[in-house]
Amino acid sequence: MAESPHESIHWPTEIRLGKDKRTLSVTFDDGARFDLAAEYLRVCSPSAEVQGHGPDQKQTVPGKRDVTIIALEPIGTYAVRVRFDDMHDTGLFTWDYLHKLGTDRERLWHAYLEELATKGLSRDPKKRG
Repeated sequence: MAESPHESIHWPTEIRLGKDKRTLSVTFDDGARFDLAAEYLRVCSPSAEVQGHGPDQKQTVPGKRDVTIIALEPIGTYAVRVRFDDMHDTGLFTWDYLHKLGTDRERLWHAYLEELATKGLSRDPKKRG
């Protein structure tokens, strides 16, 4: 693991937001390339709002199937702030965290879907009415 947030093990060589704003494509210097869905990034945001302040405080974030990315903001040389159309923008996605999200996508996504099912929640946004 990197010694500080500024010392990444994995460095991106390209970061590209898809035209539909629903996919963030990241290529790393180790040759890995990941297409990460906006919904996946939103529900796995490294923010305290999602992750909590301790290991047992992680929140399950429902209703984000249709979320899009409205902006990317570089944070120094070690991270990117992803701004979502639901106005969530407090998570700083370090290069190592983005690489982990790509590498562990199948496991993390499956765990998220299981959490939703266990808690009776849905990926679909609540209907206004």
